[in-house]
Amino acid sequence: MNEKEIKALVSLLDDEDREITGHVEKKIRSLGSSVIPFLETEWEGSFSPVVQRKIEQLIHDLQLSVMIDRLQAWKNGGALDLLEGMWIVATYQYPDLSLEKLRMDIEQLHYSIWPQFQDDMNPSDQVKLMNTLFYGSMNFGANTKSFHSASNSMINIVLENRRGNPITLCVIYMLIARKLGMPVYGVNLPNLFVLTYKQDKVQFYINVFNRGIIFLKTDIDHYIAQLNLKTQESFYQPCTHLEIIQRVLRNLILSYEKAGEPDKIREVEQILLSILDDELGE
Repeated sequence: MNEKEIKALVSLLDDEDREITGHVEKKIRSLGSSVIPFLETEWEGSFSPVVQRKIEQLIHDLQLSVMIDRLQAWKNGGALDLLEGMWIVATYQYPDLSLEKLRMDIEQLHYSIWPQFQDDMNPSDQVKLMNTLFYGSMNFGANTKSFHSASNSMINIVLENRRGNPITLCVIYMLIARKLGMPVYGVNLPNLFVLTYKQDKVQFYINVFNRGIIFLKTDIDHYIAQLNLKTQESFYQPCTHLEIIQRVLRNLILSYEKAGEPDKIREVEQILLSILDDELGE
């Protein structure tokens, strides 16, 4: 459709006949994300609050569809780039967010550590150096004041404010560490996300939310026992990038539950369902 035809469709959005407006909205949605710039122009030129609200909802619905398509493509491509997955999640609230800007931010953090980092350092010294700079000059830390805020799941906001929840802080820490060549991976513990340093016969764990404290398998044993849970291998071993993004989305659902935002809960549940494996029965 050309711009003139889209204008004609938008002009019908304030029609009193709900059947007509419903048909018009369906037709606009069928045009896909390419129509968003036209809708934004129409929003700016409209003097009707009703039409503006409908345009806003249409734009949001189209952007949500784009996000789900991106996330499914990311999953189907092997979910190789964790930062890309985090970026896609953040576009739920920040649709114009630049992936390249996020890459530059992580690269800059990496370069601030790299001159002091030595490949022949032993694993614990590597982590100590990471901790010194991550919690020191970089000033990252736990967002204990607004723990359930949705912004804690948005990597761009955590990079900006330097405060986040366990999983987003772990992701940023891990992205930097991996650029330094450290064999660091995410671990899905119940109620807490941590990292593991795993290479050859060396394995220990890092609690990024608690200033990078190093702990061992026996500590996880005690933690699981305190929760009265049955031990699972997944509590000790690296999880996949896909599992990390699924957990980020679950955190986001919880945030919106705490904030009492049912529409956003439904939308994020829809996003999560789009990347769950059928065979898991989830």
